[in-house]
Order: sequence, then structure tokens, then C-alpha cells
Amino acid sequence: MINPFFNNHGPFQIDKILELVDINNKDLNYKGHIKDIRDLVTADANCITFFHSKKYKELVKHTKASFCITTKSLENDLPKTCMPISVENVLIATAKVTEKFYPEAVIDNFDNNTQYIDKTNFKEIVSYGKNVLIGSNVKIGKNCNIGNNSIIEKNVQIGDNCYIGSNSIIRNSLIKNNVSILDNCVIGKKGFGFFPDKFSNIKYPHIGLVIIEENSEIGCGATIDRGSMSNTVIGKNTYLDNQIHIAHNVKIGNNSIIAGQVGIAGSTTIGNNVKIGGQAGISGHLKIGNNVEIAGGSGVIKNIPDNSKVMGYPAKNIREFLRENK
Repeated sequence: MINPFFNNHGPFQIDKILELVDINNKDLNYKGHIKDIRDLVTADANCITFFHSKKYKELVKHTKASFCITTKSLENDLPKTCMPISVENVLIATAKVTEKFYPEAVIDNFDNNTQYIDKTNFKEIVSYGKNVLIGSNVKIGKNCNIGNNSIIEKNVQIGDNCYIGSNSIIRNSLIKNNVSILDNCVIGKKGFGFFPDKFSNIKYPHIGLVIIEENSEIGCGATIDRGSMSNTVIGKNTYLDNQIHIAHNVKIGNNSIIAGQVGIAGSTTIGNNVKIGGQAGISGHLKIGNNVEIAGGSGVIKNIPDNSKVMGYPAKNIREFLRENK
């Protein structure tokens, strides 16, 4: 699902896209318009995507995008239906093109259109504490509770039977039924996305959402960043302890339990029925399989297959770790 809350300012002629990435005289023999920028998986015809690492070689084989921002060394991996736009720095070029389509997604200022909940129609259907603010384009279901000083900013949908604690801020999020979000959480802000470019940093627009599926719980002080080009997803019946950070584009499966102070870096996928102990750190762009157990304090820097138990830094099979540390 692409974020329904940000307006796409496209389509654009390919010439306008090429100008952004400093390619002015490339004849691509293409007369149409580019309608959107998307990731390799969700892109379809007349879209542009990006490919910057061999790690995504299998995904790029199946992309349906018409164009791909990439490098000379990677362009031969593209399918014949996808025309390469070769640049020196794929991520900076992608950030510029994404901002062209979604300029509002770069800035993440507070919602200055909020109003006290007792000034809105929600006062009749929501139980709420003091100083609760509601932004524009917000939907809230039945039997919901919102604690003191919480702000439901713009572009939020909350299902039925949900509990939002005190002092929490939510924006750009879809929260399904029976979800509990405890005190002091920040959900749906932009992720930590920028790319150094000589003497400045190019901010990356975050056009994704946070999606929290049914029957999940988010502990106190958690921060969940919205996706950059895909969505950040917390699966059904998944429980997050206190002070956890979930970075942009992370996907966590169903029935998983994550203990306090865990950090999961961007674009990592966590399977179903996963247990992660407190203060573990998981690097970005990894795949953690189903039924995996990660011991507290571990540092995960590579993929973990299904049904594994790991611990240590770097995290390894638990039997191997214990044998080496007798």
C-alpha cells in the first residue's frame, strides 16, 4: 500500500527527471510520462524505481518499472523492459526524484491544524483525558481511549477498541482494531534518512506509512518511523516492550515478542513468531526468519534462517556461542 496521505505531484516527462539527476542529453526513445516513483516490488509500468546494491539483485529481475535509477556497474542486471538511468550516486538521485513527486514529504513539521478533541465530533465517541489534540484527516473507531496530552496529528486512522496512552504523538499511521499504544510513544514521524553530498546533507522524503495490525501492543517510549518508499509494518498480535526503536521500512511479522531497548535498523524484515531479548541490536537490510530466538544483548549483522537460536556479537548459533564462551 502506497501512502494515501501524500499528494503525488506527477506525472512528469522523463526529460524533467533527467534534469534533476544531471543527465540532459540521453535519448531514451520514450515519449510518455513517469507517473510515480516506487520501490522495486511495487513499481509498475510508467513508474521509476532505484537499484543501488547487488543485495537486491533477485528483486530487480522481477520489477515492472519502466525506468530505474542505478549505476553503470548494475544496469546489466535490469530486465529488458526497464531502462537504466545511470548516475554516480543512486541514493542522492533517488532522493531528488522522490522530492519532485512528493515535496510535502520532506518536511515533518508539527500539525498546526490540530484542535482540542472536545471541539470535534470525536468527543461523542472517544473517551479521552485532558489536553488531547486531533489533527486533520483523522478517523477513530468505536470504544477507543486516548490519554492526557496525546496528539493524534494529521493522516491517522485508528480502528475499534484501541487504547492510546498519555503523552504520545501519532501521525501518518494506520492502526487496526484492538491495538494498545502506551505512554510517551512517537509513531509515524519520518525516519533517519539523508545522504551526504559534498558540504550538505540531502534529506530523503519519507512517503510510507506505519501500519500496526490487529491485537498488537506498543510499549512505553517506543519510536516507530514511517517508511521511506515502502511501509513500516508491525504484524498481528505482536508485542513491543518499552523504549524500542523501529526504523523506516522495517517489517515485523505476526505473534512476535520484542523486549525493551531493542533497536532494529531500516529495511530489515522480521518473520513470524520471533522472540528478541532486551537490548539486542539488529542491523539494516537483513532478513530474520520465522520462529527465530535472539538472546538479549546480541548484535545481529547478517541474515538468520528459520528456526534458529542465536546470541552474542556477532550473533551466532547459541550452542556455538556457549561452547566458545565456557
